[in-house]
This record gives sequence, C-alpha cells and structure tokens, in this order.
Amino acid sequence: MLDRSAVSVERSRAGIVLFTLTAVYVLNFLDRSLLGILAKPIEDALNITDGQLGLISGLYFAMFYCFIAIPVGWLADRTNRVNVLTLACAIWSAATAACGFAATYPQLVVARMTVGFGEAGGVPPSYALISDYYPKGRRATALGIYNMGPPIGAALGVAFGASVAAAFSWRAAFIAIGAIGMVAAIAIKLIVREPPRGGLDNSVTAGRSGFWETATMFFSRPSLVLASLGSGATQFITYGVGNFTVLFLMREKGMDLHQVAIWYALVVAIGMGGGILVSGFVLDRFVHRFKAAYALIPAISLALAIPFYIGFVWAPNWPLALVLGLGPMFLNYFYLSASVALVQEEVRPDQRVMSGALLLLVMNFIGLGLGPTYVGWASDHLHAAYPEHSLQIALYTLTPCYLVAIVIFLFLARILRREQRAAQGTAR
Repeated sequence: MLDRSAVSVERSRAGIVLFTLTAVYVLNFLDRSLLGILAKPIEDALNITDGQLGLISGLYFAMFYCFIAIPVGWLADRTNRVNVLTLACAIWSAATAACGFAATYPQLVVARMTVGFGEAGGVPPSYALISDYYPKGRRATALGIYNMGPPIGAALGVAFGASVAAAFSWRAAFIAIGAIGMVAAIAIKLIVREPPRGGLDNSVTAGRSGFWETATMFFSRPSLVLASLGSGATQFITYGVGNFTVLFLMREKGMDLHQVAIWYALVVAIGMGGGILVSGFVLDRFVHRFKAAYALIPAISLALAIPFYIGFVWAPNWPLALVLGLGPMFLNYFYLSASVALVQEEVRPDQRVMSGALLLLVMNFIGLGLGPTYVGWASDHLHAAYPEHSLQIALYTLTPCYLVAIVIFLFLARILRREQRAAQGTAR
C-alpha cells in the first residue's frame, strides 16, 4: 500500500522547494526591473536619454541573458541544476550591487550585461527542477506559482526601489538588493535538493540529449516554435511598456516616487500577480480536455487587454491610468504559464532545461531585447515633433503587436488541435 505519510512528506518538500525557487525568481526579476523603476533619477544622474535607457535595459541586457542561457541549459542538463542556479544567483546579485557604484553610462552597461549573464542561469534550471518535483496535472499550477516571481519582484522593486531612492539614492537600492541576493544564493544550496530527472514521468530516457539534437527537435516542431514566437510578440509589449511605465507615469502623468512606491506597486502586485496565478489554475482546468487551451487562453486574454491598454496610455491623469492599467497588467501574462507548461510537457525530461532555455532565447530576444530598445528609440525619434508626449506616442505604437501575438496563438491552437486529433486516432 502507498505510504500516505511519505507522500505528505514529499509534497511538503516540493512545496518548500517551490517557495524557495519562487523567492529566488522574485529577486531575479526585482534586480532586472530596478533599472526601469529608477529610470528618471538614473537618467538625471548619468545624463542619458530614453534611447540609451532602452538599449541598456533591452538589447545590451538581452544579448547576454538570452544567448548565455543556451550553454547554461546545456550544462544544467548534464550537471547538478542546483549548483548552476546557486552560482548564477551569486553572479547576478554581485553585478546588481555593482550597478549602484557605476559612475558613467559605460560602467552601468557593463554591470547590467553581467546581471544578464548571471540571470541566464536562473529560470531554465528552475523550470526543470519544478517539473521533476511536480507531476503532470499539477505542473501548470506549480509553474504558475513560480511565475509569480516577476509580478512580486516587480511590485517589490517598485515599492522598495522607489522608497529607498526617495529616502537615500537610486544607488543604495541596487547595493541593498545585491546584498540580499548573495544571501539567497547560500539559501538555495542549503534548501534545494537535486531530484531524479524525469522521476515523475512515464517515459524512459536513453542517455542525455546533445545540444544539436535538442535544438533540432525544438525548432522542427511548429508547436514549440509558435509558442516561442507568440510569447515573444507578447513580451515585446510587456517589456516595452514595463521598462518605461514608471518614467511615463512620472514624466507625463505627474506621479512622484512616493506615489509610485505605493500605488503603482499595488497595481503590479494585484494585476500582474493575479493574472499569472489565475492563468495557471485556468490552464490546469482546461488543458486535460483540449490541448489547444495552451494557445486559446492567451489569445483570448490578449484580445480583452487591448481596450484597457489604449485607455491606460490615453488617460489624462495617473489615478485613471492606474485603474485602466489593471486590465493589461492582469491579462497580458496568461501566455507565460501556458507556453512554459506546454514546452515542459512536450519534451523529454532530459531536454527540459535546454528546451526551456531555447524558449527563453526566442521570446526574450524578441521581447526583452527589442521591446525596450524600440520604445526608447521611438521616444527619442518623436521627441523633436512631440517634446511633451513622445513617450506616450511611442507606447501607442505597440498596440498592433497585440494583433500579431493573437494571430500567432490562433495558429498554434490550430496545430495543437490537429496534434490532439492525431494522437487520439493513434490511440484507437
């Protein structure tokens, strides 16, 4: 008979690990979001433009974050994933502290690139660890909880970063978060244990997949490619807006750092956090009935977000902007749990870290790399003609990206429907 106490202990261990990995992801995203949150004092102190800010938070950061994730994924699929995550956390935390000491724009660029180098080793090993702690049927919910890291990190970043910057300086915020991250790196090693790869899956893995084998498998499967492209198109919006929202609210809507620390932090926590958490539960409810839910749910959520997004950018004052901003904050992130869960379900256990890294490569290079870079460039380009509202108009131009993402997810739904029918036909 099954030892219920043993099952209870294992579930307790899985919960502790999930909590720890989520807390580390919170720090990961908090580090990443500080630059956008403290954009105005940083621009004032280092005398940089919106375009330069877009490059440092977008393309420069993503060059390391996206492409280093590939060798990190390859290494983690062959070694101890906990050790990889521990080292990565230590690197990005030390680099975050270094941002606080940057005296020039080039120094800040180097520090942020190093943050990207470290953060590349954070998410892919964590996806795989969670997938080996939670079985199919509970995995999307667990990954949805893990993906609460970005909203919690962003909300804490707004509240903590803005408060510290208002009370002391923007430099103090970077140094303090870096120090906390070094402590977190030690905690990972002490708490998280390396689980058996694929121990909860009904599959047999022969050996370990090579990089080219996994990459060929990933990019030859339309469902995985479309999930990555749809996520990238969505992130083009979320990162493009997210890295400039605080600057937009302060410059064009009249907010100050104290108001940002309270009200915008609440919007991020409730909106983004609620969307990611709800998406995990919704997915687990529907995907076992029809596989296309992995794509239809994000497509529907993005369609509903469009009018709220336009209203947020248009709003004549910051209180109305924040109320309308709750809509896209909640609806823009349904894609994340869906795409991550789909990739983790569709590949072999020995290919999970590498496949997660390839997913992140595509969607983050498009979204994180190009989104903020585009918005910063557009704002600088429009400044001569619209000196008071260049950033607002730049944000308006992101609206068609919603339609691009929706179309991609609808194509993905069609493919997933076809795959499910083929699998059911084979089973008969």
